[in-house]
Amino acid sequence: MSRLTESLLKAKEAGKKLLVPFFTGFYPDEETFIGLLKAAQRAGADAVEVGIPFSDPSADGPVIQRTSQLALQSGATLEGIFRAVKRARAEGLVIPLLYMTYYNPVHNMGSEKFSQSARESGADGVLVVDLPPEEAGEFAPAARSAGLDTVFLVAPTTPEKRLPLVLKEASGFVYCVSVAGVTGEKKPVTELVAEMVAKVRPLTNLPVLVGFGVSTPAGAKEIAKVSDGVIVGSALLEKLGDETGEKAVAKAENFLRELRAALDS
Repeated sequence: MSRLTESLLKAKEAGKKLLVPFFTGFYPDEETFIGLLKAAQRAGADAVEVGIPFSDPSADGPVIQRTSQLALQSGATLEGIFRAVKRARAEGLVIPLLYMTYYNPVHNMGSEKFSQSARESGADGVLVVDLPPEEAGEFAPAARSAGLDTVFLVAPTTPEKRLPLVLKEASGFVYCVSVAGVTGEKKPVTELVAEMVAKVRPLTNLPVLVGFGVSTPAGAKEIAKVSDGVIVGSALLEKLGDETGEKAVAKAENFLRELRAALDS
């Protein structure tokens, strides 16, 4: 069992609500990005998701699109992000980490090389947003062979009859998209999220986390009542504003501590 699966399952079974923050790789710069990863751990995050900036996203809302563009303009590369995560690991980051990416960067590097490099950087899992399990025949085995969990999305638009296939291929956790749309665009409706989670739970023992549109401590607590926890990205990146360095790290850590306290209350 991987560190991602084992750690989240252990926390879930202990009754803890899970908190997984999302950061854009290399945003706002390499040093601050490393500081943000370590701040997430200090604030009580259960894992961290690192988005690999992509120039043609389909799931990212305006906030993550902007941070991705700025990261790319400042020189973000796959190799650079892998190097930064490896350094964060060397400097004490021990919580599980997964990469969120699109298939194009994976295809360009090659599934085996990408998976091996991601694993060597210190990652425990990967989510390829635009790669459904039906089309992951080349990538998923390479990722698992390298020791990475393969996280897949379940959306409000996912047909119920397709859920068993998606969940059969999923490991680490199940990522439930709270709304139809892109990240950060809409606020989730708890009742609709509860209906989706209720369809997923009987089909898997994995933790069921909810992302897209979770933006406040109160909202996180509300969604966690019907799920095993939340993933917070756009709201967290918005908190940074135009800050870099210690100021950005402090803003992120304070917000994550507020989320942690709400989930634990």
